[in-house]
Amino acid sequence: MKEKNQPAESAGSNVLPISMDAGFFFQRAVSSLDRYHYDKALKYFRKAVEYEPENPVNHCNMAGILSEMGDYEASNAALSVVLKEIDPSMTECYFYMANNYANMDLFEAAEEALVKYLEEDPNGQFLGEAEEMMDLLQYELDRPTKLKSIKSREGFVEHDQARELLEEGKFIQAVKLLEGVAEKHPDFLAAHNNLALGYYYLGRFAKSKDTIYGVLEQEPGNLHALCNLAIFYQYEGQEELLQELTGRLRKVVPFHQEHVFKLATTMGILGEHEAAYSHFKRLLQDEEVNYDPCLYHYAAVAAYHLGRYTEAKRLWHQVKKLDPDSVIPMFYLSRIEGIAAGELALPISYNYHLPYEEQFRLWEKSKEWLPSDMGENPMIRSSFFWALRHGDYNTKLQVIQAFGRIADKEVEEALQAFLLEPEEDQYLKDMALFVLRSLGVKKLLPMISDGITIMVDPSKVPSELPEWKSEWQSVVDLALSNMRKNYDLQQRHDLETLWVDFLTRLYPETPVIRHVEGWAAALEYLTAKMHDRSVTYEDVAKQYGVSVSTVRRCVGRVNEVCGVKDKMESLFPSVQ
Repeated sequence: MKEKNQPAESAGSNVLPISMDAGFFFQRAVSSLDRYHYDKALKYFRKAVEYEPENPVNHCNMAGILSEMGDYEASNAALSVVLKEIDPSMTECYFYMANNYANMDLFEAAEEALVKYLEEDPNGQFLGEAEEMMDLLQYELDRPTKLKSIKSREGFVEHDQARELLEEGKFIQAVKLLEGVAEKHPDFLAAHNNLALGYYYLGRFAKSKDTIYGVLEQEPGNLHALCNLAIFYQYEGQEELLQELTGRLRKVVPFHQEHVFKLATTMGILGEHEAAYSHFKRLLQDEEVNYDPCLYHYAAVAAYHLGRYTEAKRLWHQVKKLDPDSVIPMFYLSRIEGIAAGELALPISYNYHLPYEEQFRLWEKSKEWLPSDMGENPMIRSSFFWALRHGDYNTKLQVIQAFGRIADKEVEEALQAFLLEPEEDQYLKDMALFVLRSLGVKKLLPMISDGITIMVDPSKVPSELPEWKSEWQSVVDLALSNMRKNYDLQQRHDLETLWVDFLTRLYPETPVIRHVEGWAAALEYLTAKMHDRSVTYEDVAKQYGVSVSTVRRCVGRVNEVCGVKDKMESLFPSVQ
């Protein structure tokens, strides 16, 4: 029997020692959290950090409880320590920081942190939450988020951006973006299909077809690729292959809305109007898309080709309701009225724009109508890009002039590429250079001329003169400035060409330019006559503020040197 004052046996025999390590404090912190004792939890998390300062999880736990307690600045400070000093690969810290900034109403900083997370996180653990926050930030900042890519969805963001560019008619930019996506992600078939479309819109048919074949090698039943291939068979006139593929497509009944639309438009282009009409009618029953005037137009075109003019008329009236400012439904409704009056029912395009010829007719009638529509309508733009590669001489000339009115980066790149086409007419290339000059392009550009690649400066008036005097340029500048509103691009180009020809023929015995206004007036007068426009000496003399005799004298000199009267006698036999 033990005595009362006998010491107990060593604790090691029946009591476990307390291990004061990071795990111990972590468990205490969690236990405190379960009881909503945040102060204690924070204290224990800080202890865990003290015991294991190199463990990023401890810092994140501490940042989490600080955020729960509303101390967002301290929370972000802890997260910054992780990213800067311990483990930069813990990209989820950026997401946590974005939440903290958003809670502080620091939306710019929140956006910066969120973009950093999406661009660098390889796993996308919080992708869904991040996309919700992105919507919130777009609302708060009243602008799109400045996001270039999502690491965990690498290629998807770029693909979405490229699709938007295609829809806007910016085909060159879209193709560049899609080429990068396709190279990095050879199994991303949607990107390859859209790349094929981009090539097609630009008239690069061989590249487009190769891209389609590449998709079908990976997935023989890919509907988008099969539809694109059918269009190619039609373009190339491969009737046997086209009939076989069209027969397969007739049997397809897609489920997804996007596939229904793709098949409907393809069947319409192929002349399978009954199938196209059926698919478009299916889409019009879908409340998610039946507000789109284009969709009603497509269905109306199908009905028109089937001879169902009453139905086509009804559908175009719906287009008019949905798009009241557009001239397109009125144009096609007038076609229906013409048929009722005995006119022939001519074929029309499924594209939601006026026929190509009608666009240029309206352009010549009203200088203000077509430019804005061309800039906004991707199908019109695509027809222009196609025509620049495959149209006849006159069509290409019209397209180059139209590009002068669209005047954007896409046009600039297309015209620069046109300069490198070895078979193109030199006058057309000169016109392209004139447009590039009007766009403000000043860098040296390569151009193939007579089979030789030369460098040209579009900012300078092209001439073979050894010098180009400032007073000569002043004449051109004044004339072009006065003619900008009332003369088209070709006419202004021809004025410049006439002036260069005049100076070149006389050089070095060129006249002293004492009256810039007189020479500019003379050039406008002669240019107007060359294009069969009604103008008198009095008209231009008044416009340029010079006497009629000055204009007459300058006109006579240019005509004497260049033989304008002899060349254009059929147009103006009584040049005075």
